[in-house]
Amino acid sequence: MGLRLGVTSGQEATEARVDEELSMLVTQLMNEINWHMRERGLTRADLAGRMGVSPGRVSQVLSGGENLTLRTLASLATALDARFELDLRPQSAGAAGEAPPAAAAVTAERPRRRTSTSGPASTFSRKRG
Repeated sequence: MGLRLGVTSGQEATEARVDEELSMLVTQLMNEINWHMRERGLTRADLAGRMGVSPGRVSQVLSGGENLTLRTLASLATALDARFELDLRPQSAGAAGEAPPAAAAVTAERPRRRTSTSGPASTFSRKRG
């Protein structure tokens, strides 16, 4: 990282934490989508058909290299007959302003949330063996 005018070291540290969080979210999301596809025996072409997009577009989405919109995530969930469930939780205990280890943030167990009883649901927080 080079010297940037007008950017403090605090801002750079915050940006680095944002980048790390983004990386963890993308990895978790792509792992979940791929797991659901395997469980349902779906190919990228199958997923594309269910989403109403080209197989090339599905490849772009599944590459993890772009910032997905909520609409794209909703389309993926619908095509996979699944549901995204999100939690925003405080960072793990540590030094003030210090980010928790990356592995702990992704794999930490949490209490299950109540879900509605309407329609099939899939939770992305469960452990898989």
